[in-house]
Amino acid sequence: MAKHSNDRHATRRQLVQQALLLSGAGLLGGHVLAHSKEDWPEVGISKSKWKQRLAPDAYSVLFEEATERPHTSELNKEKRDGQYICAACNLPLFKSKWKYESGTGWPSFFDADKEHLGFKTDYKAFFPRKEYHCARCGGHQGHVFKDGPRPTGLRYCNNGLALKFVPEGDDLPELVL
Repeated sequence: MAKHSNDRHATRRQLVQQALLLSGAGLLGGHVLAHSKEDWPEVGISKSKWKQRLAPDAYSVLFEEATERPHTSELNKEKRDGQYICAACNLPLFKSKWKYESGTGWPSFFDADKEHLGFKTDYKAFFPRKEYHCARCGGHQGHVFKDGPRPTGLRYCNNGLALKFVPEGDDLPELVL
């Protein structure tokens, strides 16, 4: 009897999650997300190798989906022209012209190179949120919300530890293989 009750509870929980996913599907309006987790390519680097290559806090954010404390990223103060790239594999994700001060304590952007991002729904906050990752290495970047400025109305709220800044005029580093 207890087993049956647990099975029913799991099914009910799954139905609630599916309903939340469907109700949250319009979260990004007309911005259909290009990639899902299944689309993320393998770059041939295991998590143990990433752990060796990255600082512990960057690894935790990128490959364990942790969140850095707000107002701790030096990138919040970055005002120069340039690009923001994945801190793991160096894939370009954002242009400085898309960055704005959201007041949240994390680097925020109203647009992104959407072809370089993968998306999934995250329920860790008890409601569906769109989580985005680097489409190349799968490194966790942050969440996207529909409360940003024009023209997109989106806010890509990014962990600073998941990004590196490359000033305009500097060569982008080679993609990590």
